Amino acid sequence: MAERYQNLEELKSSSGIRYRKNAIYPTIPPTGDDIYIITTGGDRYDALAEQFYGNQKLWWVIAMANNSKKDGMIVKPGIQLRIPADGTGAQALYEQLNANL
Repeated sequence: MAERYQNLEELKSSSGIRYRKNAIYPTIPPTGDDIYIITTGGDRYDALAEQFYGNQKLWWVIAMANNSKKDGMIVKPGIQLRIPADGTGAQALYEQLNANL
């Protein structure tokens, strides 16, 4: 699976600082196959992605589906999270949206 940022165009500021264009993330609509869990202490987005998708790099799929602020990997205990059924499909949508950036 490709790194999320590798295909984003790299630019250079007037002061020589390199940066990449902002990524566009897909909307991940609910489906009847999605899984809902109640989080417990110590749950992390990357660990949940590994558990449900077999790929910790898909943590952002779960975060996006739950409108996370994405300010950390740790999930508050006792909240309901939606785990989208098709994590690799979300990755494919991401790649399609960002193919020409």
